[in-house]
Amino acid sequence: MGSLFRSEEMCLAQLFLQSGSAYDCISELGELGLVEFRDLNPSVNSFQRKFVNEIKRCEEMERILGYLLREIKKEDIPLPEGEVNPAAPLPKHVMVIMEQLQRLELELSEVTRNKEKLQKNLLELTEYTHMLRITRNFVHRSAEVQYEEFPFLEKEPMMDYTSMQRLGAKLGFISGLIQSVKIEAFERMLWRVCKGYTILSYSEVDGLLEDPATGEPTRSVVFLISYWGDQIGQKVKKICDCYHCHLYPYPNSNEERTDVVEGLRTRIQDLLTVLHRTEDYLRQVLIKASESVYVWVIQVKKMKAIYHILNLCSFDVTNKCLIAEVWCPVNDLPALQRALEDGSRKSGATVPSFVNCIPSNDTPPTLIRINTFTSGFQNIVDAYGVSSYREVNPAPYTIITFPFLFAVMFGDLGHGIIMALFALWMVLYENDCKLKKTRNEIWNIFFEGRYIILLMGIFSVYTGLIYNDCFSKSLNLFGSGWNVSAMFVPGVWSTLHSNSFLALDPNVTGVFKGAYPLGIDPIWNLASNRLTFLNSYKMKMSVIIGIIHMTFGVVLGVFNHLHFRRTFNLYLIFIPELLFLLCLFGYLVFMIIYKWLFFTVRDSQTAPSILIHFINMFLMQGDSSQPLYPGQAGFQVFLLIVAVLSVPVLLLGKPLYLYWQHKGRDHLSMYRGYQRVRRSSEEELSLMHAHDVEEGTSLDILRHFDFADVFLHQSIHTIEYCLGCISNTASYLRLWALSLAHAQLSEVLWAMVMRVGLRVDTSVGIVFLVPVFGLFAVLTVSILLVMEGLSAFLHALRLHWVEFQNKFYSGAGVKFVPFAFSLLHTSFDNEGLL
Repeated sequence: MGSLFRSEEMCLAQLFLQSGSAYDCISELGELGLVEFRDLNPSVNSFQRKFVNEIKRCEEMERILGYLLREIKKEDIPLPEGEVNPAAPLPKHVMVIMEQLQRLELELSEVTRNKEKLQKNLLELTEYTHMLRITRNFVHRSAEVQYEEFPFLEKEPMMDYTSMQRLGAKLGFISGLIQSVKIEAFERMLWRVCKGYTILSYSEVDGLLEDPATGEPTRSVVFLISYWGDQIGQKVKKICDCYHCHLYPYPNSNEERTDVVEGLRTRIQDLLTVLHRTEDYLRQVLIKASESVYVWVIQVKKMKAIYHILNLCSFDVTNKCLIAEVWCPVNDLPALQRALEDGSRKSGATVPSFVNCIPSNDTPPTLIRINTFTSGFQNIVDAYGVSSYREVNPAPYTIITFPFLFAVMFGDLGHGIIMALFALWMVLYENDCKLKKTRNEIWNIFFEGRYIILLMGIFSVYTGLIYNDCFSKSLNLFGSGWNVSAMFVPGVWSTLHSNSFLALDPNVTGVFKGAYPLGIDPIWNLASNRLTFLNSYKMKMSVIIGIIHMTFGVVLGVFNHLHFRRTFNLYLIFIPELLFLLCLFGYLVFMIIYKWLFFTVRDSQTAPSILIHFINMFLMQGDSSQPLYPGQAGFQVFLLIVAVLSVPVLLLGKPLYLYWQHKGRDHLSMYRGYQRVRRSSEEELSLMHAHDVEEGTSLDILRHFDFADVFLHQSIHTIEYCLGCISNTASYLRLWALSLAHAQLSEVLWAMVMRVGLRVDTSVGIVFLVPVFGLFAVLTVSILLVMEGLSAFLHALRLHWVEFQNKFYSGAGVKFVPFAFSLLHTSFDNEGLL
């Protein structure tokens, strides 16, 4: 709890690593994740550092691993991704891994190239076969045309297309395949360029053929072009090249065509056999590689991370020792020393590595240890800003206040149960890999916040019981506090018949029996003045909760003042802020509670208005109406004067105190300067620095003190706080507004959907109620749970960031990011990581 309440104490340490054991020591630190390294070579280019060649070697191995992964995924081979966590390989084993990867890459590349060549040859033979089959039909159709023009050719049925060629002068043919999307443009280009000296015949191929350029299946068209003259033929060939047509030789006779078809059939069968065996061999190689690729990926990533850290270190003059500077939690110093000893022992170094703490004036990073439960709430706080070093952390209080404020706006028993059950399912199956490792970002957000959703659902169940609201309906658990039988008195019975809408009046004798045991009486759900009653109730409740929440935030600032030894802030900041808040808005809460306690039902019609009394307090005007208590006017004037006087104290107190202390420090520094000349040991300087810290100011602040700058900052803080108390109090009224909006929306949904199905009282109504309930369930989840829940979540987030945390939380720190192998991404989903 201490670490969650405030960030852990950090120290700056130097690591003295022997050259032979530095790699193993950094590997041990990466497994533990204890320290954050600082760059001791900021002016050195990344390409000029000592271990740049080793990093290039790691990047080369990552390139090969990326190639392997792409080939494995292309073949749909499952990757054995498990809980394996191999250690970083030793430097002497790196070359062995490198040779294995290079040999595997060479083998795969050769097999892949052979496979691509075979597939290309198979595609060409297949296209040639389609071309011969389809162009044969072109020849028959052309022959029929020739028979009609030259009847004497019918006497020679065996006449082939070669004899037909004698009818024209230098008649030529070009045949091939083209993509179907290009055939219209191709035909227009032939007509325009060749001016009608060509005859184009084409037909679409049945089925899809693979595009060799992209590898995607496309539709192709077989064409046959007849042309006259060599010049026209040259133009046709150039046009075919421009449209990337696949041209194939056209046989001159039927016998030649038959021989070519038989040869193609044989070659295709041989290619299919060889291609099948090549694919089997390639798959076997990839299956064997997939068994080790997960281990290789982790090892290479760890090795590359180690060399990156070694590049941050500096060498001593003898080049036998590496010096590193790290931020380390004070509690982890013994574990850090043990890690260095283990690394030295594994490397067999004769001289062990060791750690030495050094003083520093730099602000350390912030480390707050979290677990699975607190991580979601800590992320909510860190989204506003990482807490400054040793500053009070709002996360432990957010665990309770955040779901509670959400539930105040979302108070519904039924909706809360659904939300809690959904979150409970995610909590029970939180170790399921399918739920944790998904590409759906929206689902990942819900899964990371499962404990937040669980608490929000539980608190919504509680507030739903208080509001007595379950899917816009009230639950009569303890019996109503109203005596319904008293309504059958003759006078009351006639009133019921003459009025369709009646307001509940608890001042009627014999009707009201007493208060409901828990929450709101269910009979209010039937009253016409229900909304008026809930408006007053929820609005006052929101103001009370808001003032308590803001006052708690102001009180938490005390722990910051005490920890940083700034005791003057208690008298010059905390007390004026608390008096200003309580004397004005705390008094408003007092009047609300006082009216609840001392004014009964019988006095409800003549009870004074709190709003009028609060306005008259600022105007300093006496109220002619009934006062809340004796001496109210004088007490209100006293509270107003105290609140007004606290403003100049808050504005001028801290700047004047620091100015007075700075002037006194100047006289003291003259005496200390004389003492430094006479005796300037490090021990004395450290004692002087400790004395300054105990007094609440540092040497740097007093040495560079600027009264105008301090006064400007304090003026901004005073204006922001005083105006913020007003605006923040009004901001908490969103609890009332969203609560009423959620209840009214739920009631409208019930009235417009479920009531339609419940009104049908015949046997058909049972069947009709099933789709109506399905529609009601879908709208409830999508609108009331998701949309309304998200709206209440965002408003609760704003109340914590703006209204609560700005009272004590600066959020100007830097998060502690340790060197840890566990933070490395080793998933295969994103290929760009390799």
